[in-house]
Amino acid sequence: MTIGASGSGSGVLFLIVIAFLLLWLIVIRPQRKRQSQQQEMVSELRVGDEVLTAGGIYGTISQVDEDQVTVEIAPQTEVRVARRAIAGVTHEDEPEEPEADAEESGQEGDPTGPIPDGESSNEENRG
Repeated sequence: MTIGASGSGSGVLFLIVIAFLLLWLIVIRPQRKRQSQQQEMVSELRVGDEVLTAGGIYGTISQVDEDQVTVEIAPQTEVRVARRAIAGVTHEDEPEEPEADAEESGQEGDPTGPIPDGESSNEENRG
């Protein structure tokens, strides 16, 4: 009788170990990697870097202190921001996506585009 009981106990233990390993591979390891990348980026902040704050404000670093940075968000407008509130460093060489090309190509699925003849909008059907 005790042989069956000890066999099921080791099976449960094996499943718990496998579940913990999967949790570590899927959640904990990538989170630690992102956290170390963020810490490295924050430690390498320099005057003149173009940054994006956690609040969504773009600006250029004008002064770097131990725990905070001063970011120029407009000419003659500077704000003090905690170093850890810098979400990322932006790069000027990134090309912007042209929006006019999508309109000229006539791509479907544009909710703001004109309604083809013979069809009516939802607003017309309601009233």
